[in-house]
Amino acid sequence: MDASDAVATEGAAVSDPRRWRTLGLLGVAQLMLIVDVTVVAIALPDMQADLALDRTGVAWVASSYALVFGGLMLLGGKAADVLGPRRVVLSGLGVFVAASLLAGLSGNGEMLLVARVLQGLGAAAMSPAALSVIVRTFTGAELTRAIGVWSALGGAGAAIGVLLGGVLTAGPGWPWVFLINIPVGVVLLVGLVRSVRPLPGSGGSVDVVGAALVTAATGAVVYGLVAAGDQGWLSLHTLIAVAAGVAGYALFGWRIRSAAAPLIDPAMLRRGSVVRGLALIFLATALMISVFFLGSFALQHLHGFSALETGLSFLPVALGTILGSTLAGQIIPRRGVRAVSIVGLLVAAAGLATAAAVFSMTVLIVATSVAALGIGATFVAAAGSMFSAVRPEEAGVASGALSTFHEFGAAAGVSAISSVAAAALLTPGFAAFASGYWFAAAVALAACLASLVPSPRVS
Repeated sequence: MDASDAVATEGAAVSDPRRWRTLGLLGVAQLMLIVDVTVVAIALPDMQADLALDRTGVAWVASSYALVFGGLMLLGGKAADVLGPRRVVLSGLGVFVAASLLAGLSGNGEMLLVARVLQGLGAAAMSPAALSVIVRTFTGAELTRAIGVWSALGGAGAAIGVLLGGVLTAGPGWPWVFLINIPVGVVLLVGLVRSVRPLPGSGGSVDVVGAALVTAATGAVVYGLVAAGDQGWLSLHTLIAVAAGVAGYALFGWRIRSAAAPLIDPAMLRRGSVVRGLALIFLATALMISVFFLGSFALQHLHGFSALETGLSFLPVALGTILGSTLAGQIIPRRGVRAVSIVGLLVAAAGLATAAAVFSMTVLIVATSVAALGIGATFVAAAGSMFSAVRPEEAGVASGALSTFHEFGAAAGVSAISSVAAAALLTPGFAAFASGYWFAAAVALAACLASLVPSPRVS
């Protein structure tokens, strides 16, 4: 079933005159959440100096947001289904804006860490609820175009975060990487209150035990994948964290089969289109993060770029992501999700292989921009596949699952690519960086071949 046949068919949504304005506001809000994953990276040295952070403190400031964001998104999505997505979107955005103010005013590492955790909490509520609003507001071909816009902004967020972090840190200072969220967030809150129509929740309650299990399991796995990038895949930290996460997911699997009102319907996870969507979002995010991770080090260590110049160099990558997402949103209604995912992954593999084969700053930027075009298309294919197989009342938890795998992909991409290209991080050289690009190209090509296999029919 293609995304054009999406089952979110609430009739009043089609004629809602506010739907495109709503999409624009929610897209900017999502962009702000994604930017906050990477905007901190450039500012970390200044934060460390001003707040006297040790190495562990720096690592936690960088990773705590992603850990909480990833760990709580399934819960946020379920809350949107039960309470109604409008309420959860506004509450989550409000928490995120307040936490951004706290982060910008932090005078010590402890306060900053608490603020980052609260930012993650707000983001985990808002992101899946916002996507649920989109899925329940658009239908048919309009839905695939809307998902294309959403994916384009989300995919470009990482690049924009790197650039914005450099500009703000070099200008008014690191607190403004957080304080910039306040005026933007207030404008978004006012706009969303006026434009997002009431969408009823299903009622009932949230399975607190299931939510605790999946949150702990997701946090453990993401932490393990992040630790793998620093300490190795076979380190004790990595193995214990991943084992704890796997055990947590096993218990969560038992819980959703036995609970009267499970956090997620087990039947959803047996649908072929859902599984394909989760796999594609994982791969697309891992590939995109690999592009930024390798490119940031290569441009600065091999080509002598400053942090700000590196951020500016990622603008074509962001534009490639936006173009790929936009084209995919237009093509999927005619050609289907599977065709777009195959072509997108093939284009990504070609771009990454070119970056690996030719030592040139210009080729690196152009090739990774081409790869980003294919990755952007794959983002849209992932969402299109997912939402072609869910009912409106499942949109929130489906959005949470998709967002959770997005965070898995980010953590796995960083840890895998940093392991493959470990020599480049110690002694920069083109051959060492090329190994990372070759690895990413091979993953994209393997995923392309796997996409040739038809999804099993929905049971």
